[in-house]
Amino acid sequence: MVGITLSPEQIRTAPPEVRQWLEHEIALSLGLGPAAEPGPPEAPHLAACSPQEAIAIYASIRSMLPVVGVFFELGREGTSITERGLEAFRLSDMLRNTRLPNARQLAACLDVIDRAFRLARNDDHAVLSILDPRGYCIVAEATQQSVLAVWTQEMAAQQFPDHAAPAGDQVSPAEPFSTSGALPLQSVHLGQPFMETSGLQNGQGN
Repeated sequence: MVGITLSPEQIRTAPPEVRQWLEHEIALSLGLGPAAEPGPPEAPHLAACSPQEAIAIYASIRSMLPVVGVFFELGREGTSITERGLEAFRLSDMLRNTRLPNARQLAACLDVIDRAFRLARNDDHAVLSILDPRGYCIVAEATQQSVLAVWTQEMAAQQFPDHAAPAGDQVSPAEPFSTSGALPLQSVHLGQPFMETSGLQNGQGN
């Protein structure tokens, strides 16, 4: 191996590429590697909510009725995006069902839910839902099922305070959101019972 000695004058007058190479070699010989460039900040990512996380979210928001209303909207049957394992809900439907005055308040409730989800998951970048520019709220399919399970459990607890449902009598997940108007006043829609549509009322009256 041939060694080359350069004078300070030769180093100063060397082309930029040579000076950069020399600086790199000197830094390596002294154990001073190049400083790692900071990576881009981690972006929020949509995550699926487990049943245990859904229970933890509900426990932390249950005193905030508007937020609870929005949370249980995510347990409804939406539009399935099967190939991606997602469920989409129209924002207009969510506003009507929760009786919130505008999309800003709906987004604020979703933000509260996201914060509770991040605490339950111990992940500062996880989000439970994302808002699509076309007017949809999108969640993972597993999230919809987890929220539905919490709804079913909560309704069973309200209907059977001793937590013992009659044997063989289960709450069906196929129709979790009754339109009979018989739900407890503290249920999902901001303390108001569901109202029957006029078509249902007329049909029952005939």
